[in-house]
Amino acid sequence: MRRFALFILALCLALPVAAEQKQSFGDLDVHYSAFNSGILQPDIAAAAGLTRSKTLGVLNIAVLKAGKASSAKVSGEVKNLLGMVRPLTFKQVNESGAIYYLAQFPFDQQEVLRFSVKVQADDGAVNSLDFSQEFFPDE
Repeated sequence: MRRFALFILALCLALPVAAEQKQSFGDLDVHYSAFNSGILQPDIAAAAGLTRSKTLGVLNIAVLKAGKASSAKVSGEVKNLLGMVRPLTFKQVNESGAIYYLAQFPFDQQEVLRFSVKVQADDGAVNSLDFSQEFFPDE
């Protein structure tokens, strides 16, 4: 499981070289990354309970409060350009002091997906995170 935590951390740091994928809400930082599940090694995917597929993506959310991992209520949805909306079901992963929220979602072809995520740490305010990303099925 330690390899899984290091892998997710590496993804958070390596995917956006030019622009950090983080949004801050006061002392709450929400880090996010979305990627094709086909890039996961089979043992890593199995350890996280994720399905590897060329047409399944993974959304990873990490919440830090005052610089420390924080549990939160995370919910959301993903929408394609045709307006088809799918709810995201997040599962919490606790690993060596790190807390991640993972959700899988399908995509059929090369397409831009719009994510709308709500994050509430402790009993604080509900914060909204919206972003778009293009996905490509693995060949």
